Amino acid sequence: MAFLEIDGLKKRFGSVEILKGIDVDLEKGGFLVLVGPSGCGKSTLLNTIAGLETITEGEIRVDGRAINDLHPSKRDIAMVFQSYALYPNMTVAGNIAFGMEMRGVPAAERQKAIDKVAKVLQIGHLLQRKPSQLSGGQRQRVAMGRALVRDPKLFLFDEPLSNLDAKLRVDMRIEIKRLHATTGTTIVYVTHDQIEAMTLATKIAVMRDGEVQQFGTPAEIYNNPTNIFVADFMGSPAMNLVPATIGGNGSGLSVVLQRDGREPISLPLAKPPAGLSAFQGKPVIFGVRPEALTDPEGAERNASNIAAADCHIEVIEPAGSDTFAVTNLGGKAVVARLRADARIQPGTVTPLAFNLTKAVFFDPATENRIL
Repeated sequence: MAFLEIDGLKKRFGSVEILKGIDVDLEKGGFLVLVGPSGCGKSTLLNTIAGLETITEGEIRVDGRAINDLHPSKRDIAMVFQSYALYPNMTVAGNIAFGMEMRGVPAAERQKAIDKVAKVLQIGHLLQRKPSQLSGGQRQRVAMGRALVRDPKLFLFDEPLSNLDAKLRVDMRIEIKRLHATTGTTIVYVTHDQIEAMTLATKIAVMRDGEVQQFGTPAEIYNNPTNIFVADFMGSPAMNLVPATIGGNGSGLSVVLQRDGREPISLPLAKPPAGLSAFQGKPVIFGVRPEALTDPEGAERNASNIAAADCHIEVIEPAGSDTFAVTNLGGKAVVARLRADARIQPGTVTPLAFNLTKAVFFDPATENRIL
């Protein structure tokens, strides 16, 4: 039985429907990330769970209990905000203990709880400082400590890392991952950063225009996107989405890619999706991630369907651990991820290996994946 259940949830502001029937669930101790572009409804959904927004239709249950009509203070939920929301006149210890003090928790018990979360978050040396004396990452740890000390049933994080610089975001992602592993807490986390979603989540809900486009594990979302939006949104660099045609003969199907001024590339498909046969001679969108398009020496050895083709390299982007090469297929720039030491130069024609085992195909009319 799921610990958090959201069934048919809708939210309207006047005549405008912001959430259009959300259905997601999360196991106890799970980490659900709500991800999507700005304005997709993810923060509104988080606020309905917290009780900061009422819902128009549907039901939210935590541990089998409907919480729709409960006041936020009665839901046993703790929220960590983007802005940290620390009291500037209080010390770190005072900020962490404030909620307990308001609830009449004895001083000795408060101190024990402060010491416990300070150890988990490694902020024991900061307890007597004021928020103005802390870095952004330290303030975020204090905000998490204030939530942790309550020991609630559910934690909600609303874009907690968006105010931090790039390196600190990476450090804090690790801290949040460690916190989840250490405490076994159940977390719902909102972000527009798909890297945060992939690295933190046990389940991801990809949202767009108030609807869940796909709900699943990070591997399911990344490897088996349900439509073009999910394929394009999740992944960095994004999946290559190339206009193509499905060719065929007596021996099977192939994907045909046009090239400017040169003969098209025809890549044989060993085990195409069953639905792809209906598109023979018709246009499709061919999806292949950069790591599935590489130099032949770097291709995955265990893949059952590797096809090589000569490609004109337009741009090379050295990136330390990888080298990215840009070619043009189907009238679009296509990114290949090569080994760091791959000997390749812009302006040359070189063979690239397509791992068609990991290729996906989309119907250009509906933008849904062809299964």
